[in-house]
Amino acid sequence: MADRTVKEGTLLWEPSAEVVERSNLRRYQDWLAEKKGLELRDYPALYQWSVNDIEAFWESIWEFFGVLSHKPYSKVLGTHSMPGATWFESARLNYAEHALSRRDDHTAIVYRSEDGSHAQLSYRDLADQVRKARAGLQVLGVQKGDRIAAFVPNSPEAIVAFLAAASLGATWSSCSPEFGVKSVLDRFSQIEPKVLIAVDGYAYNGKFFDRQDAVREIEEGLPTLERTVLIARAAESPGHRMPWEEFLLDSGELAFDPLPFDHPLWVLYSSGTTGLPKPIVHSQGGILLEHLKALSLHCDLGPDDRFFWFTTTGWMMWNFLIGGLLVGSTVVLYEGSPAHPDMNAMWKLAEEERVTYFGTSAPFLLANKKAGLVPKDVADLRHLRALGSTGAPLPADGFGWVYENVKRDLLLGSVSGGTDVCTAFVLSAPLLPVHAGEIQCHGLGCKIESLDADGKPVENQVGELVITEPMPSMPIYFWNDEGGKRLHESYFAQYPGIWRHGDWIKVTPRGSSVIYGRSDSTLNRGGVRMGTSEFYRIVDNLPEVADSVVIDTGSLDDEAEGKLWLFVVPAEGIELDDAAKKKIRATIRTAISPRHVPDAIHVIAEVPRTLSGKKLEVPLKKILNGMPIAQAANPDTLANPRAIEAFLEFATKR
Repeated sequence: MADRTVKEGTLLWEPSAEVVERSNLRRYQDWLAEKKGLELRDYPALYQWSVNDIEAFWESIWEFFGVLSHKPYSKVLGTHSMPGATWFESARLNYAEHALSRRDDHTAIVYRSEDGSHAQLSYRDLADQVRKARAGLQVLGVQKGDRIAAFVPNSPEAIVAFLAAASLGATWSSCSPEFGVKSVLDRFSQIEPKVLIAVDGYAYNGKFFDRQDAVREIEEGLPTLERTVLIARAAESPGHRMPWEEFLLDSGELAFDPLPFDHPLWVLYSSGTTGLPKPIVHSQGGILLEHLKALSLHCDLGPDDRFFWFTTTGWMMWNFLIGGLLVGSTVVLYEGSPAHPDMNAMWKLAEEERVTYFGTSAPFLLANKKAGLVPKDVADLRHLRALGSTGAPLPADGFGWVYENVKRDLLLGSVSGGTDVCTAFVLSAPLLPVHAGEIQCHGLGCKIESLDADGKPVENQVGELVITEPMPSMPIYFWNDEGGKRLHESYFAQYPGIWRHGDWIKVTPRGSSVIYGRSDSTLNRGGVRMGTSEFYRIVDNLPEVADSVVIDTGSLDDEAEGKLWLFVVPAEGIELDDAAKKKIRATIRTAISPRHVPDAIHVIAEVPRTLSGKKLEVPLKKILNGMPIAQAANPDTLANPRAIEAFLEFATKR
C-alpha cells in the first residue's frame, strides 16, 4: 500500500466522545471538580493549573491514586529549588507495595522469547515469586541501601528480582546481557553492588550467545560482590553461583519496608557513549507518582489493558514498562530481536497477545515504512487502541505511515523525555487530537519552555527545551557525586535554577510540540539553526537512501563555519553515483534550504547507533573534529561498534 504523504500539522485522528468520557484523564477531571472544586474540562486549562500550582497538582495525584503511606507527609514540597527540591517530607511508602497491590488471578506478566519460550504469571503468582525472592535476598544479607546489580534480559525473573529488592529498600540497577563487559563494569563498578543477578546466555536474531565468560569477568571486576545468583541457560551447572531456583526461598511473608519518599529506587545510566555513564538515582516516591500519572492519565492504561513496549533492561523504557503493574495492567515482555524471523514478528506478537498499547521506537516504525510493510495485512490488530513511539523524533510521514498501514482508529502517542527523569516531558493524552509530526501535549506537572538564543521564551519557533519547575522524578542525585557538581553541570550550568535538557523543541500555538533532535548536534548554517530530524525527514525518504547521518563539524561558539557532511547508506541495489548525489543535493536545496546542501556526501555501509537505536551524531562530530575513538565513544555501548571505524578515514580528509 502506498504511504500517505502528509505535512507537519495535518490532523490525522480525533478521539470519539466515548474515548474521552471513559478515559482515566476525564475521570481525574471529574474527581477534581467533585473533590477540589476545580472545573478544568479542557486539557490546556488542566495543564496550566498543574504547572502554576505544582504542590496542589502533585498532592492531587497522591490522593486520586490513593497512594499508601505508612506515615503521613508533613509537606508536599519542602525545598522548591532546582536541583535539590524535596517532596512529601516525612512520608513512608514502598514502590513494590503499589506494584503488587493487585493479588488476584488476573495476568500480571506475559513473557515471549524469539526462541519460542512462553510464560505468564498472575498477580497472585507474581506476589508469591517476589515473596520468595525477598526471602532469598535476606538470606544473602541484603539490607536497605544495598545495591543489587542485574545482568539480565527482559524476562519475568528481572521483574521479580527488582520488586523483591524494592520491597527491602535495596537499590536496583540493570544492564542487558548484550552489553560488553567493559560497558557493564563502567556502570556497576560505580555503585559497588552486594549481589549480582546474571544470565549466562541469551538468544538474539536466531543465534544463541553464551555469556559465561562475561559473567566471570563481571564478577572479577566487582570486588564488593558477595554472591551471584545465576539464571542458567547455557550451563548445566552454575558452579559456585546460586541457581535462581535455589535463590527463591519458600519462607517468610511478603512484606514491604516503609521507606522515605526520596529513598533510592534504582540507578539508571546515561548512554555512556562518551566518558563514564552518569549514574542517575531516582527515588521510590518520585517514580511512583510520575509513573502513576504518565501511565494512567496520559497513556490511559488500566486493569483491562495489555501493555507492551519493545525494550531491554538497559533502556529506561523497561523501567517505564514495568510501571504498568502500578495501574493493574498486564505487562507483555519480549526477549530477542524485533526483526526475527522477519519485521512482522512484533505485529504478530501484538495479535497473539491481544496487545492494547503497543510501544516501540521511531527507528523501528521508520524501518517498517522503508521496507514497505503493511502490519494490518499480516496481523489482526483489533485490540490495539494506542501506539507509543520514542527514542528519536517521528516525522510527519512516519505518522502518516502508521495511520495508513497499521490502523486508522488509533491514538499515536509520540513521546520524548529521557533516562534523566525516567519519563516523558511531552507525550500523549486521550482527550486530544493527533497532528502529523507533533507530540500531543506537555506532561501534566511539567513546566516546559522553549528558549531562544537570548534565553527568552518563544512559541512556534525552535528553541532549547527547558523545565522551569521541579518534578518528583528528577534525579535525587548522581551516585558518588560529592556536592552535586556533576549533576549541576549536566542540567543547570547554562541556566541557573532551570533544567536544560539538551533537545531542540518547537511549541505550537495549540500546545503540541515538535522535537528536532539534540541541541548539541545542531546544524548551524549561515546563522540558521536546525535540528537533524528535519534533515532525516527529507533525506531518509528518498528511494536511493536506506539510512543516513548528517554532521555539522562546526561549533555554535566559533565564528568560522564548519563543514556539513552527509553520510549515506544506499538502498539495496543502488549505486550512489554522481547523478544520485546530485538528486540528493537538489532535494535538500528545495525542501530544506540552499544553506543546508552538504559540502560532501559520503557512502558508508551502516550508520553507527547506540544499543537503543539512536544515531551517534555527537560522538561522530567529535571524531570528525580529530578526537580519538576511545575518547569519543565507548564501543560497548553501540549496536554496531565496527561502523564507527569508517569515520576515522573521513576525519583525515577535513
